[in-house]
Amino acid sequence: MPCGGTGRQENSCRSSGERLGSMLGAGTIGRNGKEPAVKVLLIGSGGREHALAWKLSQSPLLSRLFVAPGNGGTADIAENVTLDVTNHEAVGAFCCAHRVDLVVIGPEAPLVGGLSDALRQAGFDVFGPSQAAAQLEGSKRFTKELCAQKDVPTAAHAYFDRLEDARKHVEDNGVPVVIKADGLAAGKGVTVAMDMATALAALEQIFVDGTPDAGVVIEEYLEGEEVSVFALCNGTDFELFGDARDHKRAFDGDRGPNTGGMGAFSPSGLMSAELTDAICTRIIAPTLAGMQERGTPFYGILYAGLMLTEQGPKLIEYNVRFGDPECQVLMMRLQGDLLEMLLANAKRDMTVPPIRFKKDHALCVVVAAKGYPGPYETGVPINGLPVRLERDQELFQAG
Repeated sequence: MPCGGTGRQENSCRSSGERLGSMLGAGTIGRNGKEPAVKVLLIGSGGREHALAWKLSQSPLLSRLFVAPGNGGTADIAENVTLDVTNHEAVGAFCCAHRVDLVVIGPEAPLVGGLSDALRQAGFDVFGPSQAAAQLEGSKRFTKELCAQKDVPTAAHAYFDRLEDARKHVEDNGVPVVIKADGLAAGKGVTVAMDMATALAALEQIFVDGTPDAGVVIEEYLEGEEVSVFALCNGTDFELFGDARDHKRAFDGDRGPNTGGMGAFSPSGLMSAELTDAICTRIIAPTLAGMQERGTPFYGILYAGLMLTEQGPKLIEYNVRFGDPECQVLMMRLQGDLLEMLLANAKRDMTVPPIRFKKDHALCVVVAAKGYPGPYETGVPINGLPVRLERDQELFQAG
C-alpha cells in the first residue's frame, strides 16, 4: 500500500518511525524536559476504545491522539476522525498525512480483515496481531486444530459445515452442549444449550441466517469457574497483563442470551500461583510456540477465556485484543505508561517496565439499550446518570 502515493513520502514515514524507535530506546521522549513526540491513531468506537484512549492520554510521551471513528467520550480527550477502517489505503493515507507513529487497533474485525498487515507494509508501527495470527479469534476451528497440535487442554469438539450433519451430531450425543459459530460474531455467536430445542435453534440460526460459508464448532459442556487472562505477547515471549471475570448473559441471574459483555471485575480472585503457572505453561506458552512454528508469530494482546475445571484450566476461546468490558477494569487498575508498553510491543521489543496493577478491585457495569443483543433502538436519551463522578470512578461511553 503506497503511503501518500509516492515512494518519497513512504520513505519519509518510515524514517519517522525509525527515528522514534531510536529515541524510545534511548529513553528521551517526553522525559527530562523533552517535548512529547508520539502521535497515535486508535481504531474503534466502543467502551474499550474509550478506556484505552483515557489511559493513553495520560502518557507523557503522547503529543496527539486520533480515534477512528471514536464516540462521544473519546471526543472529550482525543480527536475523533471519520475513517472507513475497511479501506486500508485511506487509513494509510491518513497516517502518512498526520505522521502517525503508532496505530492501536482495538476491535477484532479490522485485525481479522488484515488492517495491521497493510499498515506495517506501509512502514507504520502497529499494536495488534497480523491477519494470519488473528485467526486465533477469527476461526474457532483454527484454534481447536492448534490446541490439538500443541496439546493445549480444551473442550472436546466436532466441526461441521452442513446443517444436517451438525443436527445429527447433537441428536446422537445429547445435551447440554455448546454451539459456536466458526467466525466472528461480536461475542454473540455462542449458545450454551441445556436442552435440545435450544441447540437445534442455534444451529438453524448459524446455517440459515449466517454467511454462505458458515461452519459450526460443537463442544462438550464444561463445568467450573470462568476467568479471563490477558498476556502481552512478543512472538514467543509474553508477560501476563492481568485477569478479570465478565458477565456475558443479558439479564440478571445469569439468564438470557450471550452478549459482548454486561459487566466485569478485576482481579478475578481466582489466580493462585499454581493456577497461574498452569495457565502459562500448559496454555499460553504452547499456543505461542505453535503460532511460531506455523510462521505466524503472535504479537499484541492475547485474551484467553478459560474454564477452571476439576481437571485443571481448559481453554474456552481466544480473543486477539482486549476484551470489552474487561479492558475498562484493567485500565482502571493499570499502573505505568500504557503508550510505552504498546509502542515497545509494536516495535517487537519487550524491554519495558514490569506490568503492574493496583491492588484495588475495579468493577464495570454496562448500561445497554433495551433489546440488546437483539434489535434495539438508538438515539434514546440516557437519564439518571450522576452529574459528578466520585474519585476513582469513570464513565466510559460505548458507541
